[in-house]
Amino acid sequence: MSKLESVTPAFARLLIAAIFILSGLSKLAAPEGTIGYIASVGLPFPELAYVGAVAVEILGGLVFLVGYQTRLVSLALAAFTVATAVFFHSNLADQNQFIHFMKNISIAGGFLYAAVYGGGVVSLDHWLANRHKTRLANA
Repeated sequence: MSKLESVTPAFARLLIAAIFILSGLSKLAAPEGTIGYIASVGLPFPELAYVGAVAVEILGGLVFLVGYQTRLVSLALAAFTVATAVFFHSNLADQNQFIHFMKNISIAGGFLYAAVYGGGVVSLDHWLANRHKTRLANA
């Protein structure tokens, strides 16, 4: 395996995770605006949805970034991202909303790719798997 093949999945996780972590942090900085936006699209329990969104974006982003449980986290984040596209960016006649919708769908595609292929060599998943194999070999 080349160095490029080793580090590319980690770099890809960084690029994808960055938007989630930063978005979650911006929601923390302006809870009223976020809760109001959630309420404006008609979702029930906007305060609870706000807490869930912040948790998914920050914690999910961080867990994805380090490559822990990458396949499972990728599926969860893909579902969250598609749901966000459907609930918040569904006015496809508005070019800005269409762009956001397609951005979310593209990100979900990246998550699905990670769900199939995992976190790669530079990931916590890989490190933990090798640690477990080493313990078994030394037992």
